[in-house]
Amino acid sequence: MLAKVLKRIRRHNRVRSKVSGTSTRPRLAIFRSNSNIYAQLIDDVNGKTLGSASDLKMKKEWTKTDMSKKVWEEIAKVAAKLKITDVVFDRGGFAYHGRVKALADTARETGLKF
Repeated sequence: MLAKVLKRIRRHNRVRSKVSGTSTRPRLAIFRSNSNIYAQLIDDVNGKTLGSASDLKMKKEWTKTDMSKKVWEEIAKVAAKLKITDVVFDRGGFAYHGRVKALADTARETGLKF
């Protein structure tokens, strides 16, 4: 189990060496645990989190994939308030399928540019 986590961290470090967010184009960072999903808009230049959302306080009446779409709806409200239309996508070392892909596809459908 520990080796699996270390491999994901290595993949994440490889992605993070190439991806950085600014105040005009923040980094959309995703973290996926076994039961929840989290998303943050991060300005790496100033070292600040501009907004975040997760499915922790949502009712668990949908599938995990549907919950990731709901998380995007929450973070989209924050992005709209900050007038953010472009982001840099950081999948956090996770494979681009399932919940991560659902969140990214929903973001693209609502007009966010990667």
